[in-house]
Amino acid sequence: MSSLPVATSVVQSASFTYSLYIVAFILMIQGLRGLVGPKTAVRGNRIAAVGMAIAVIATLLSKGEGNWGLIAIGIVLGAAIGIPAARKVKMTAMPQMVALFNGVGGGAVALIAWVEFRSHGSTYGADSAASGAHLAALPTYVAIFSVLAAIIGSVSFWGSNIAFGKLQEVLPGRPITLGAAQQLVNLLLLCVALGLGVYLIAGAHSEWPFVGMLVAAAALGNFVVLPIGGADMPVVIALLNAFTGVSAAATGMALNNPALIVFGMMVGASGTILTNLMAKAMNRSIPAIVAGGFGGTGAVAGAAGAGEHAGVVRSISAADAAIQLGYASRVVIVPGYGMAVAQAQHAVRELASELERRGVDVKYAIHPVAGRMPGHMNVLLAEADVPYDQLKEMDEINPEFQRTDVALVIGANDVTNPAAKNTPSSPIYGMPILEVADSRSVIVIKRSMNPGFAGIENELYFDPKTSMLFGDAKSAVSEIISALADV
Repeated sequence: MSSLPVATSVVQSASFTYSLYIVAFILMIQGLRGLVGPKTAVRGNRIAAVGMAIAVIATLLSKGEGNWGLIAIGIVLGAAIGIPAARKVKMTAMPQMVALFNGVGGGAVALIAWVEFRSHGSTYGADSAASGAHLAALPTYVAIFSVLAAIIGSVSFWGSNIAFGKLQEVLPGRPITLGAAQQLVNLLLLCVALGLGVYLIAGAHSEWPFVGMLVAAAALGNFVVLPIGGADMPVVIALLNAFTGVSAAATGMALNNPALIVFGMMVGASGTILTNLMAKAMNRSIPAIVAGGFGGTGAVAGAAGAGEHAGVVRSISAADAAIQLGYASRVVIVPGYGMAVAQAQHAVRELASELERRGVDVKYAIHPVAGRMPGHMNVLLAEADVPYDQLKEMDEINPEFQRTDVALVIGANDVTNPAAKNTPSSPIYGMPILEVADSRSVIVIKRSMNPGFAGIENELYFDPKTSMLFGDAKSAVSEIISALADV
């Protein structure tokens, strides 16, 4: 009987807890290493999930953990909502899911900071006796990290909600701005949030400054993301992900929790690196993206074919496209968001397989910001069992377009627009693109002549080498497959 208290003491000892954390860190790092490619991604996710489970168990085994009943209820509710949502979500809605789940993480951090504030007598850094608090006042460094966690977490939560609304088309995808006052309002909100944070750290005894700080940060999150258009949304998702990681790490510092510190910094660092890579892929600076105003989905003058190139679009049938593809030696497929919307990835894989049976060399050109989140096209094509070695990144595939007989563009728009190279006045000028115009011929599958996220007409569509096959991507590709039987 006496061995039970000893065993409990060992389980709850700091050394045992930290040992579990170290195991969890190793598994999380190994899991991240597995995410470098589709072949190892599933295994990497499972390894990381085990690491996270161990970290949670280690935290729950720590001394002084709170109400087990409430913890159990939270776990059950979270699992009941999260598991069905993750299993049922369509691949086209994955960007929205990523934005939403990322926002939930930031919101959780903000709530934890608020709870910590309330549980310590509503005072940071002040003498607890003077404020009437029943617990010792928080050390100053804890107060600073708690305030930072609350501000960044709130910005991430509300900004992610706006990103979700834009991706889900609940909100307009175009930039929504306050005009010339936009940056002034953002700066004012940031100053209010930071000012209230400093007031709290200095020893404010009221809860209202904390609430005001959360509200100011929430408004800042909304006003920062609302002016950002759809074309910049992949970068925004990565940036908000980094924010959530940093806020979690700050919470870990405040709570002295190694798991939150390490995992938060991993998320923050990887999100920051990804944000930088995505911004470079668009030849955009991160401050310019945060400033907003680019990438709206509203049409601009000439976007529907009424500009300088009007009248030279050449439309073809599925049978015509089948002839070009069937007699080609080398075909490069360029997927875009139109493929995702139509759920055409399986039909595209079937078309590629049919062409390969005819001896055609088929590859896929992947632009870093094609779709609505980083890796969107890779995920869709992996779902359709497209061989990973056929997926070629922009820098690798661009030199091959000159040797390509047919470039088949499926729902991609801005990432193939030669205006990025040829038109200095274009808002996307300087953005690296897929050089599909260098191919011997180009076939574009598109619903209509409506513009992409950047809201400008695509000069590629008016190139004499380009043929337009109008229609839903899945239906159009299926018709090409059927027509290939007669070629």
